[in-house]
Amino acid sequence: MGLPEAGPAASPPASTVVLEDVHARHLQAIATQGDRAAYAALFRHYAPRLKSYLMTTGLPAMEAEELAQEAMLTIWRKASIFDPARARAATWIFTIARNLRIDAARRSRAADAALAQESLTPAEPEQADEVLSALEVADRLRATLATLPPDQLAVVRLSFFEDAPHPDIARRLGIPLGTVKSRLRLAMARLRGLIDPVGVKP
Repeated sequence: MGLPEAGPAASPPASTVVLEDVHARHLQAIATQGDRAAYAALFRHYAPRLKSYLMTTGLPAMEAEELAQEAMLTIWRKASIFDPARARAATWIFTIARNLRIDAARRSRAADAALAQESLTPAEPEQADEVLSALEVADRLRATLATLPPDQLAVVRLSFFEDAPHPDIARRLGIPLGTVKSRLRLAMARLRGLIDPVGVKP
């Protein structure tokens, strides 16, 4: 997709020449003075035109608008490198948008390729020692649960395996709420060596 240039044999209308001169001065004012009014004028003129141009390259409206705004931000940051002797203001501005579009397309292709590669790469199997360690902890946990008194085991099962809140446990077991918490503390003291990573053998 070419940039909006006049043909080599055509002379631009006088109004276009005047507008180009105004835009070039705006760019110089931004570069030398950080002129926000000049930037606002450029934004009003070019932002919608850049969006329309980017949509002709296949971008959806929302992405085209985001990229147009990125182009305008780049213009604010890089106005100092604009050289009116080498390019017209419109050419320079549309070239920035075009380059951003190319970069976005490259990133999109790279992301698609990375995603495809990831989908083809098998997941790494769990390390044998990690699996063995987990099994050992599970066995020790079951063995320790079996040693709990029935009243503590009932509270632990309701709290950790059924995820029941403490008031619900008290209601279901017909005991005070303080008793529920007390039995949980006693049970956790027995299980702490398994739950605390420091107490688990490597």
